[in-house]
Amino acid sequence: MGLKTFPGGIHPHDLKHYSKDRHIEEMPLPKKVIIPLSQHIGAISNPIVKHGDEVLVGQKIAEPGGFVSIPMHASISGKVTKIDKFPHPTGIMAMGIEITSDEKDNWIKLEDDENYMELSVDEMKKRVADAGICGMGGAGFPTHVKLSPPPEKPIDTLIVNGVECEPYLTADYRIMLEHTDDIINGLKILKKILGAKKGIVGIEVNKPDAIKLFKKLLKNESDIKVIGLKLKYPQGAEKQLIYAATKRRVPNKGGLPMDIGVVVQNVGTAIAVYEAVRYKKPLIDRVITVSGKIVKNPKNVKARIGVLFSELLDFCDGTYEEIGKVISGGPMMGFAIPSLETPMTKGSSGLILFNKKEAHKEEESTCLRCGRCVDVCPMNLVPSLIAHNVRHEDWEMAEKYGVMDCMKCGSCAYVCPSHIKLIQWIDIGKIKVTEKRNQD
Repeated sequence: MGLKTFPGGIHPHDLKHYSKDRHIEEMPLPKKVIIPLSQHIGAISNPIVKHGDEVLVGQKIAEPGGFVSIPMHASISGKVTKIDKFPHPTGIMAMGIEITSDEKDNWIKLEDDENYMELSVDEMKKRVADAGICGMGGAGFPTHVKLSPPPEKPIDTLIVNGVECEPYLTADYRIMLEHTDDIINGLKILKKILGAKKGIVGIEVNKPDAIKLFKKLLKNESDIKVIGLKLKYPQGAEKQLIYAATKRRVPNKGGLPMDIGVVVQNVGTAIAVYEAVRYKKPLIDRVITVSGKIVKNPKNVKARIGVLFSELLDFCDGTYEEIGKVISGGPMMGFAIPSLETPMTKGSSGLILFNKKEAHKEEESTCLRCGRCVDVCPMNLVPSLIAHNVRHEDWEMAEKYGVMDCMKCGSCAYVCPSHIKLIQWIDIGKIKVTEKRNQD
C-alpha cells in the first residue's frame, strides 16, 4: 500500500489499545443535561425557551446568533430548570441551558424520507442547518457554512476525514467499523451539495480493517477512493490531510481549503448529515471515547449532548487511582478542565484521564536552539522564534513569523528538550495580535 503523508509531524505512541476493540455502548438517559450555547466556531446561540418550559428530545431550544452559528436542541425530554453560566469543555464558564429529565424520552416527530437523494441542494443544506450540525472532529465549524462556498470558489474534491490521529481516541474508528454505510450515505449527500466530482476517504494505516471495509463497499464507486495514510501526528489536521491526499497546499496567512477547491468533513459529521437529511434528526448525541490507564473500563460511548463528564466516567466504572488531570478531547490539542461537572458538547471527541505522575509538568529551561521544533512543525514555522518574540511582547515580529498560522497541534512542545511551553506562549501571541488588529 502506497502511504501518503505530509512534511513534518511527530510519532507519539497512539495509546489506542485501551479502547479500540470496545464496541460502541449506548449510555442510559442522563437525569439532566446542560446544553452550552457555544459549541461551535462563530456567534453564540440565543435561547428561545425559558425557565420552567417543557421540552421534547430534538426540540429547538436556541436559535443561531448569525450565519456562522447553529441552533441548539434538547437532547432529553423534560423541563428547563436553569439558564445560566456553567463549566465549559474549553475550561471557561459559559452560558448554557439545563434540562432536567422526565425520564420519558419523548421525541419530536421524525420522518423517513427514502427519496432524500432527490432533494434539491438548497433543501439538503437547510436540513443540515436546521439540525445544528458542526464539525465533530473537534474544530466545531458550522457545517452548513462549509457547504456554502462562494460561487467564485467551486469545490471539486470532498475529503471525509477518518484519520483520528490523536492518541487514545477511538470513537471515529469504531463508527467507521459499525456505521460504515451511514458514513458513505453522508459522503454522497455532502458530495451532491458541494457539486464535487471527486470524493476521498482518508484513513490512517493503524486502522487496516476500516480501510479494507471502505474499499470493499466503495469498489464500484469510480468517483470515490479510499487512501491509506502514514501513521503520523497531526495527519488529521485539515491542511495536512489535504496535502497528503491531493498534494495541494492551503495558503498560509488566512487561506482556507475552499481556496484550492477542497472541503473536509469528519466521519462523525458525515453520519450527522445523513441523519439530518434523511430523517430530519437534529444533532442530539455523539460517540465519545473515555480512556486512560487509570480508567477501570475504557469505552466508546454513544451519549446525549450535554451529559456531564462525571456521568460518563461513572458509566466506565470510575478510576483505579486519584485523578491528576482531565482532558476534554485528545491529549495533544484538547483542553485541561478543572471539573468533571462539565457537559459533553457536539465537538467532544474524548474524555482522557491521567494520574498524578502523568500530569506532572516539567520546568522550562533555556532554549537550546536545537531546531527540533522547526523540524516537526507541519506549518513550516519556527515555534521557538515565535515564542521568543511573544515573551518579549514584540507582537509585530510574532505576527511576521506566523503566530496566526500556528494550529496549536503541540508537536513542537512534544519534542522540546527544554520543556518550553511553546503552545501557551503562542496562544498568548494569538490573543495579543488579534487585539492589536482590532485596535488598528
